[in-house]
Amino acid sequence: MSSRVSGDPEKDEEEEEEEEEEDGEESLNPTVVKMSQIVMPCHSNHRQELSVGQLLKWIDSSACLSAERHAGCPCVTASMDDIHFEHTISVGQVVNIKAKVNRAFNTSMEVGIQVSCEDLFSDRHWRICHAYATFVTQRTNTGKKVILKPIVPHTEREQVEHSVAAERRRVRMLHDDIIKELLSHGSIQQAADSSAVANAVAAEKTKVESVELVLPPHANHQVNTFGGQIMAWMVNVATIAASRLCQAHPTLRAIDMFTFRGPSQVGDRLLLRAIVNNAFKNSMEVGVRAEAYQEEGPNRHINSAFMTFEVLDDHQKPCALPRIRPEPVEGERRFQEAIARKKIRLDRKYIISRKQGEVPLSVPWDPRNQVYLSYNNVSALKMLAARKNWRLSSEKDKVRLYTLEHKSMLSFRVESEVDVPAHRAFGLLAELSNRPSWDTHYQKCELIHRVDDDDFLYRVVAPSVRQGAVGSPTSAWQGEGMLQDFILLASKRKPCGSGDMYVIALRSVSLPTHPPTEGYNRGEVLCAGFTILETPNNTSLISYYNQASPEVLPYISTDIAGLSSSFYHTFCSCSQYLTLNRLQSASQVQIDQCQATETDGPTCDNEPDDLSVALHSTQL
Repeated sequence: MSSRVSGDPEKDEEEEEEEEEEDGEESLNPTVVKMSQIVMPCHSNHRQELSVGQLLKWIDSSACLSAERHAGCPCVTASMDDIHFEHTISVGQVVNIKAKVNRAFNTSMEVGIQVSCEDLFSDRHWRICHAYATFVTQRTNTGKKVILKPIVPHTEREQVEHSVAAERRRVRMLHDDIIKELLSHGSIQQAADSSAVANAVAAEKTKVESVELVLPPHANHQVNTFGGQIMAWMVNVATIAASRLCQAHPTLRAIDMFTFRGPSQVGDRLLLRAIVNNAFKNSMEVGVRAEAYQEEGPNRHINSAFMTFEVLDDHQKPCALPRIRPEPVEGERRFQEAIARKKIRLDRKYIISRKQGEVPLSVPWDPRNQVYLSYNNVSALKMLAARKNWRLSSEKDKVRLYTLEHKSMLSFRVESEVDVPAHRAFGLLAELSNRPSWDTHYQKCELIHRVDDDDFLYRVVAPSVRQGAVGSPTSAWQGEGMLQDFILLASKRKPCGSGDMYVIALRSVSLPTHPPTEGYNRGEVLCAGFTILETPNNTSLISYYNQASPEVLPYISTDIAGLSSSFYHTFCSCSQYLTLNRLQSASQVQIDQCQATETDGPTCDNEPDDLSVALHSTQL
């Protein structure tokens, strides 16, 4: 998920630019809470760096204040998404934290937290992490749940966060199932591989057990144990366990998503246990469990977390770590689960954090990473749609073509209002198998696999481009006379609230069962798809987006007029298709098309030129 640090200066600058653009309007958002703290020696560790435990306290406190500002009643931390710490913070530097509610569901809300560091003497600012926390409201005295009022986004960036929050919620709900899926399919190596290593360190040597008495200073304003305090204690015992393995001072790099399972109060004893679950080449995972108990009574499971540590050399490069030998049974289970969690982290990094335009664009699809691919697919299109600085390039018969240049990417948006209800347009366009009937750039579209009710895998065949056309870039990416095919993940999403839009997102994936075949040139789609917004009078504003990859930019920029002609031609066909079938379901349209021997051509009078067809066949 997105609670990560890119580590990419260009990407950090891009996000900072977006945040600066929003600063002028953020006063409209009443949930914004800002906290600035100078790092004192009492907040630091032995290296004079800010303790991660202390940072978690500040993060949790800021997020809670934001949540309660929106809810108007006491709130508690339910969970925290993955947090990746890219940089450390030194004594004397300033930590700036900004928290605000992105979206409110019935009784829970997502709070986005941005953490940056400021050097007062050099006027430098840099990002530390970006996290997402889920807070829930406390029940009333009568035991009733507090129903939250919806969040109204005030800026385009807030609208994106509001919309994508539903995708992040979907990922949270499936997190545990993904790990179970990985373990049940036997794709995780057995612990015996590690126990065979002669110099492996026994996991028992890294065990840590500590008890903390919850006193009034550890409680929040609701007299419950402060969630940030619990996290700080957990970081403490995890650091000790990691140190026992590496016999050095480790650096905490990441905390996996964790969930608070129940409250703790003043007077509770908090039992904290930590152990190294697995050690990889340059990192180790430490598992921590927190339980609360009174003088009498059973232990209550409060929280579990998994933390990733590294040991850095003098050049801040990760050092090699010793292998771990797990305990029998339970230790072997933890060992294997750590591998599953590492795979999930790599999937997230490769799919969600990779830069746009990296080659190959297609990410291998399998059932265990599909939730991240779907998230990336939908969020990428929503973020593209919300970008500013779109420039109107041409307009004809109320069909508008916009372009957006950003770094090495050139994106297109073509949109028009269609006299079809939004839900009907969504149903028709989401059935990708029908697209060849109105889009000449789709020669064939076959459903490969129905992932679930909202995600589908298709193979699309595009017609070959006529050879020898003036300015045709065909030879740059396509063999002479070859058809092009694509393996596409299509993710459709209905609105999650008022003002939200329907989304049909497309991106390339690779499938072992459908490798490139002779006679077809395998193409790749970076980001494409439709957004459909309900407008007054029961009509729809339909926008089609297409993000062009760097290799075709030189060819596109030479003939923007012809390109606009192609988009106009195709959009007219799409509009006609929707209008003719506005009263039929998508499935009925498909049946009618199978029975028909031919279809009427589009009504537009402009035919697409060869360059435009080449772009569509490459980017779809």
